[in-house]
Amino acid sequence: MSIFLILLLFINPTIKKESLINTKPTLAVLVDNSKSVSFFKENENIKELLNNISDNKELNSKFNIETFSFGNQLQVLDSLSFNNNDTNIYDAISSVNELNKDKNAPVLIISDGNQTIGNDYEYINSKQHIYPIVIGDTTKYKDLKISQLNVNKYSYIKNKFPVEVILNYEGEETAKSRFSIFSGGKTVFSENVTFSKIENSKTITANLTSNKEGVNYYTASIRKIEGEKNTRNNTKSFPIEVIDEQTKVLILSSILHPDLGAFKKAIESNKQRSVDVQLIHKFNNQINDYQLVILFQPDNRFNSILSQIVERKSNFLLVSGANTDWNFINKKQVGFSKKAINQTENYGATYNESFLTFFQKDIGFNEFSPLKDKFGEITFSRDHQDLLLQNINGVQTQQPLLSVLEQNNQKTAVLFGEGIWKWRSSSFMDSNSFLDFDQFIGNLVQYLASKKKRNRLEINAENLYPANSTINISAFYVDKNYNFDDRASVEITITNKETKEVTKLPFSLINKSYQATVENLSSGDYSYKVSVVGQNISKYGHFKITDYEIEEQFTHADSEKLQKLAQKAGGKMFYKNQTNILFKDLIDNKAYFTTQKSITKEENLIDWKWILFFVIGLFTAEWFIRKYYGKI
Repeated sequence: MSIFLILLLFINPTIKKESLINTKPTLAVLVDNSKSVSFFKENENIKELLNNISDNKELNSKFNIETFSFGNQLQVLDSLSFNNNDTNIYDAISSVNELNKDKNAPVLIISDGNQTIGNDYEYINSKQHIYPIVIGDTTKYKDLKISQLNVNKYSYIKNKFPVEVILNYEGEETAKSRFSIFSGGKTVFSENVTFSKIENSKTITANLTSNKEGVNYYTASIRKIEGEKNTRNNTKSFPIEVIDEQTKVLILSSILHPDLGAFKKAIESNKQRSVDVQLIHKFNNQINDYQLVILFQPDNRFNSILSQIVERKSNFLLVSGANTDWNFINKKQVGFSKKAINQTENYGATYNESFLTFFQKDIGFNEFSPLKDKFGEITFSRDHQDLLLQNINGVQTQQPLLSVLEQNNQKTAVLFGEGIWKWRSSSFMDSNSFLDFDQFIGNLVQYLASKKKRNRLEINAENLYPANSTINISAFYVDKNYNFDDRASVEITITNKETKEVTKLPFSLINKSYQATVENLSSGDYSYKVSVVGQNISKYGHFKITDYEIEEQFTHADSEKLQKLAQKAGGKMFYKNQTNILFKDLIDNKAYFTTQKSITKEENLIDWKWILFFVIGLFTAEWFIRKYYGKI
C-alpha cells in the first residue's frame, strides 16, 4: 500500500476545472488635497461627499471604487489634510489613466479646477471618461492681481535695474487703483492704473536704483478696489542681491573660432560677469582690469601676456587646440607641459567623480562630442585635480582633459582641446536649455576669478522662499587638505528675528554634500548658522519667508475649464449639490458593465499532504509490527 501511494504521488494526476470570474468596472475617485480647498472652506463638503460615495450601495455594487488624493502628485487616499502647496490636475489624471489603462475605469475628480503646476489639463487626451465635481465658489468677483513679476537676481551698486510687473483685472466695470513698490518701509515706485472689461491687463516697468550692497527685499503691491474679495494676490515680494563690482573676463585668442562665442555666451549668462574678446595682435597688454584671463590656443605671440601672468600670479584658463604652440608653453613653466607632436587626436570626456576642488555635477560629459588637440603626453609639475579625463574612441585613459591647479594664491585651469561650442549645442539639444552647460562654465569661472582664500565650509541657500514651502539648504565641507570630509557632523541653527524662536536641525550626508530640509516655518525674517560639530568652523546667512501662497491666489472655482475637460473626455460636469444625479448617471450608464471571464485551472486529483502523512503512518506501523514479531 505504501509503495502504491508513493507511486501515486509521483504520477500526481490532475483534473481541469473551468470557473467564471466576474470583473466589475473601476471608478477612480480623485480628491483635490491642496490648500485652495481649505481657502474656499470646502473641507467638510468634500468629506461628506466621500462618505456619500462609500455609503451608496448601488454604486459600490456596480463599481470597484478606488480613491486617491492629489496635490503636486497622485497618492492613494489615506487621509485628507488640504495642505498641499501645489495642484497638478494633469498629472493626477495621467497617472490614474496609466494605472487603469487596461480597464473600464471612469474617473470622478473632485476639485475647484485651479491648477498651479503642470501641463494644461484642459487639453489632456484621456482614454477614460471624466466626471468633474466642482467645489468652491463659482461666482466671479472683482479682482486685481499681480500675475507675473520679472526681475534679475543681481544688480550693481548705484546702477538701475528693471522690474517688469504684469497686472490683471477681472470685472465688468471700470476700476482705478495704484501700483507701488516698497523697500525698507519706503515707496520707491508708484503709478496709477486704470482697468476695464476690455483693457484688463497692464504691463508696468519700473527702473529702480540699487543703493545698498547685499540682499535687498522689495514688495510689489496693487491697492485693493471696492468689492474685491481676495486680496492675497495683490502683493508679491522679491529679493535683489546688490554687488559692488562686476567680474570682468578677458579672452585672448590667436585665431577666430566658434569656441570664443560659446565661452562669452556661457560666462555672460550670469549678469555679474562681462567678457571682452580680443585678438592677441590687437591687444594693448593691459590685464590689470580683469579678474580672469582666458588664453585661447596661445603661441609665441602671447609671450608678453604670459610673462605678466606668471610674474603677477594672475589667475588664468588656458585652452589648447590644433593651433597651440606647446614648445612655447613648455618653456614658460606654468605648472604643466605636453610632449606634443604635429598630429591631432579627438579626445572624449569622462567625468571624474573624485574631483573635490569645487562642486560640479555630471551634465552628461561622456555623451558630448570629442575635443581636438595635438597628440602627446601631459605632465604636471604642481599638485592638480582633474575634473574631466580623456577617452580615445571609448578607451578610458588617465590623461586629463580639464584640470585645475592652485599654488601660492594663483589659480590655473587648462582645457586640453578645442570644440567646446559643440558641447553647448549638445547640452541644449538634451535639455532644451543652455543652463547646465552655462552653469558648468560659470562654476569654473567663479573658482578661477575669486581671489578669496578657499573656505572649508560653503553653504548654498536662497534668499527668499514662498510661504509653507520646503526649504533645502546644502553644505560642502572639506578637511585641512581640502578633501571632502564625509565624517563631519554638520548642523544648522535657524532663528526667527522677530519671535527669537530657534530651530536646530542636523544635516544628512547625500552623495558628496550635506543636505538639510526645513519645513513648517512661518512667514518672517530668519537668520541661520551652519556649524561643524567639534570644529571652530561656522557660516552665517539669512533668508526671508513671504506670506505669498499660490493656492490662495484664486477668487473662484474654474468651472469653465472643468466643463471643457468633461466634454473632451466624454464625461459630464456636476456641481456638489448634484451628486445624486451623478450617481444615477453612473449606475444607469450601460457603458460601464461587469465582464465575465472563463478561467481554466488544473487541480490535483489527490491531496498530497494527506497521502504523504498516510504513507509515513504505514511505514511506521510496519516498523513497529516487524519489531514486535522479531523480524528486525
